[in-house]
Amino acid sequence: MTASGTTPLQLVDVAAAQAFWQAHKQSHGLGDSLTNVGAFQFGDSHELADELADLVVNGPKRATCGPIAEIETAGDPLPAVGDYWIVCDGGGRPVAVVRTTGVRVGPLSSVDDQFAWDEGEGDRSRAFWLDAHTRAFTRIFTAMDRADEMHPDVEVVFERFELL
Repeated sequence: MTASGTTPLQLVDVAAAQAFWQAHKQSHGLGDSLTNVGAFQFGDSHELADELADLVVNGPKRATCGPIAEIETAGDPLPAVGDYWIVCDGGGRPVAVVRTTGVRVGPLSSVDDQFAWDEGEGDRSRAFWLDAHTRAFTRIFTAMDRADEMHPDVEVVFERFELL
C-alpha cells in the first residue's frame, strides 16, 4: 500500500461486474452453478484501489487481508477457499477475476515474511507490510468509529488468491 489518496472510492458497478463474470464463465467453460460471486475494491481510496488492482492484473499481488471487524460490520461472510471474486478499480469498474486459494485468521502481528512478499506491495518486506497495514487498518477502524479497537493483535483474515 503505497498510494496515498483521499479521492473516495466510487461504488462498484454491479451490472458491469456481473457482465464481466458472465463473460469469464463463458470463456473458461465454467458451469452455471457458480453464481454467488462477490465484487470488491482493495483499499480505502480511489488511488489505492487503482494501484492495488494494477498489482493484481500486472504485478505480483496474490494475497490480501482485512480486519475481521470490518467484514462482520459489513455483514459479509469470511472468504473461503474456492471463492471467486471480481476485482474492481477505484472507479468501480471490474478488472480481474481471482479465486481464493488459502485463508487463515490470526492477529495482524502474526503476518510472516512470505505473506508480506505475496501481497506484492512496497518493498514486499514484513516491516513495510506491518507499517502500511497498521496505518490502513487504523483508518478503517476510525471510519467505523471503533478506533479504540485497533491494536497490533487485532484479528484479521489473511487470504491468498490466484489470478484467473
